Amino acid sequence: MNVQVVGGEGPRVLAPGRRQAVSLGGIVPHVGAWAARDNSGMSISRHQLLQAFDGLLQPERFKDYGPNGLQVEGKAEIQRVVSGVTASRALIEAAIAARADAIFVHHGLFWRGQDGRITGWMKQRLQLLLAHDINLFAYHLPLDAHAELGNNAQLGRVLGFAPDARFGEQDLGFSAPAVFGDGQALADHVAQALGRAVTLVQPAATGGAPSRPVHRVAWCTGGAQGYFESAIAAGADAFITGEISEPQAHLAREMGVSFIAAGHHATERYGAPAVAAHVAAQCGLEHQFIEIDNPA
Repeated sequence: MNVQVVGGEGPRVLAPGRRQAVSLGGIVPHVGAWAARDNSGMSISRHQLLQAFDGLLQPERFKDYGPNGLQVEGKAEIQRVVSGVTASRALIEAAIAARADAIFVHHGLFWRGQDGRITGWMKQRLQLLLAHDINLFAYHLPLDAHAELGNNAQLGRVLGFAPDARFGEQDLGFSAPAVFGDGQALADHVAQALGRAVTLVQPAATGGAPSRPVHRVAWCTGGAQGYFESAIAAGADAFITGEISEPQAHLAREMGVSFIAAGHHATERYGAPAVAAHVAAQCGLEHQFIEIDNPA
């Protein structure tokens, strides 16, 4: 059994909260460049934008860990939308600098079971949003699950997979046919596509037998290591997610299925800009994706 970190460009050390320009496979503009529409200068109401996001992502279908939709109410009319992965202070400050009217993220501010007191970092983030009258829209599982624009669909696009099946609780997991000699070859491919090191747990070949080829790959972005058993049951030869916990290493060894942890943030960078760009184009709004570096 091998547990190893597979290269790519390897981890990058950046200043905390540093923003950087990224192309994300060509689907979003670079930091500092608004994607202006032909009818630039148009605005729509907050309610209309909420309806557009809800209509696309259908949050009512999901049992989630927090509220989906409008989490913080800002100005009534919206012209500019910034998207990002997490509603961190760095993203909020960047949105303020970009004169955004709304922020669209995967990880919002409010979660089931959290301490409800508005102190410390929560006060700081909310204070910035309210002081600058910025709307915050957040969609968690609905953004993971969307069949074309969601995190899983977009990660599959970046990795070159054509999903033909879903699995796991609420059908969040995706799977697709693949052709890789073994888990190592797949891990190398993922590291190159995402531009970062990944962690691979690959069962060792025994008795001189060749390594298990990967004919079907399954994936679920972020912290979906708990979906590993469902992926195995769905016939996967390898599973890709953001994180690995202690039990998954043992399961990979015992079940003969490779496990690849490619980073929580790294696997969830693609859905928010895809959805926000799509809705902005439909509504005639300006859109900008801002990447806040995160080694996770």
